[in-house]
Amino acid sequence: MTVPENALRKREKVREFVLGLPGAVEEFPWGESVAKVKGKVFVFLGVDDGSHPPGMTVKLTDEAVHAHALACPGAAPSGYGLGRAGWVRVPLEGKGVPAAELLCDWVEESYRAIAPKRLTAELDGR
Repeated sequence: MTVPENALRKREKVREFVLGLPGAVEEFPWGESVAKVKGKVFVFLGVDDGSHPPGMTVKLTDEAVHAHALACPGAAPSGYGLGRAGWVRVPLEGKGVPAAELLCDWVEESYRAIAPKRLTAELDGR
């Protein structure tokens, strides 16, 4: 499967945003890109090799934001029991998928749910 160029550009914008967050690092467990803060995953960025549909997974604890994300075409609670804890998988391609800016907002919420207060305070100070 070939990954559409617009999905790759969107993924890269989100990835750049992710890596600009205080203490964020990218790792590749399970063969996919994830971002961690203090050893804890706050976003799954998936793979960009076309082996899976392009998408990302974030933890959304605000009920309204969580519901909004799930209302996006193709979005679904994450598997492996993560969906019960607020994790949502969102596609990066297709009609009605969120813009990169909204995805970055969701990444920031996920980061704030996982990161230590010291790092979220650093983010607030920017």
